[in-house]
Amino acid sequence: MRISLDISLYPLTEDYIEPILAFILQLEGNEKLIVKRNSLSTQVFGEYRDVMDCIDREMEAVFAVLPHSVFAMKFIGTDRADVVDV
Repeated sequence: MRISLDISLYPLTEDYIEPILAFILQLEGNEKLIVKRNSLSTQVFGEYRDVMDCIDREMEAVFAVLPHSVFAMKFIGTDRADVVDV
């Protein structure tokens, strides 16, 4: 089953841009996923298990370095990669 994820990271620190970009680069490095950026959030598309495994791993990595961070996510149970206009 393919899914879509809309995710935003909010590091609660003054130097917030670099951790956000590093997180997105990690997502983009996963060849099993389609990742689309925009100015407000990042969209991730792929097989359910691939998306969830990647998000689990990368969120844990962020929290290990920046425990005072917030993730906002929305999941859709279909692949909307062809519908999203970035």
